Order: sequence, then structure tokens, then C-alpha cells
Amino acid sequence: MINLPLASLVIIRHATVDDLPDLEWGGELVHFRRIFADAYRLMQTGEVMMWVVDLPGVGLIGQLFVHLYGVAAGLKNGRPYAYIYGFRVQPAYRDLGIGSRLLQTAESDLAQNGFYRVTLNVARDNDGARRLYERFGYRIMAPEPGIWSYLDQDGMRVQVNEPAWRMEKEI
Repeated sequence: MINLPLASLVIIRHATVDDLPDLEWGGELVHFRRIFADAYRLMQTGEVMMWVVDLPGVGLIGQLFVHLYGVAAGLKNGRPYAYIYGFRVQPAYRDLGIGSRLLQTAESDLAQNGFYRVTLNVARDNDGARRLYERFGYRIMAPEPGIWSYLDQDGMRVQVNEPAWRMEKEI
């Protein structure tokens, strides 16, 4: 259900370099500092799009990143497609329509830029997110092992094992 007053107050916009510290949500996501910096660098080269949700008086309460696959990076069925990652809304602001607005904004921008298909992975134990994606027309296409790694803020490699579902939608 959409809480129109709060959902209508947020500003959804592309990330700026000044947003990078705030993406860490007061230290909760500091371990993703390098991922955020890399995503921003790739946004500057046109390979990634980054949206943030800014609640005036509060700050950043959500984010969504999309890796773009087009002519230079590869095609799916001969057409560009996109991969959503880093989609999160702070827990206190979930189930208020903010994630829905953010996803709608991203899909609209992608469609306007010629992308026809969006894929994403959702953790198998994240039923709430899976239901959101299904309401938006995403379908489970395959299981994913969800094994990946990243460098944390101290340069230490962190291994992640998060079994997921690969979901897909044509936009």
C-alpha cells in the first residue's frame, strides 16, 4: 500500500559524488564503500545508472543501481538490457510506496534510453522483495548460486554466499 504523503515528499534523483558518504547509512553499509565508489565511477563512463531517494530533512533513505549492457558491453537478443543491483530502502521507510516509486523511476528512465529488458537477482529468503518484483511483472527465470565477493572499506575480500532467484522483465 502506498503512503502518498511520505512517498510524495521524497525526491528521487541520480546520485552525485556528494552522496557517496550518505549511501553508507550512518555506517551500516560502510563495508560497501568501495562498491559505491566503483558504481559512481562507472556511472561517469555511462556503464551504470545510480538513483537515490532523498527525504528532505532526513537524507538518503534509498538507492538503486543499474548496470547497463548495450552495444559496447554486450547484447541480449540483439538489444540492450540492464541489471538492477544495490536496490534498498532503509527499514523504517519500507512498505510506504517508496521502493515502488524508485523502481518505477528506474524502469521509466531505462525504457526512455532504449533498454528493453531488466534483470535482477533477489535473495531466495527475501520474500518481500520478491513479491514487490512480481507485482511489477518480474518473473523468476532461474536459480542463481549467489556466490560473489567484494573488497570492504579496509581492502579485505569478503565472500558472500546468498542463494538467489534470477528475475526478469521486459519494459
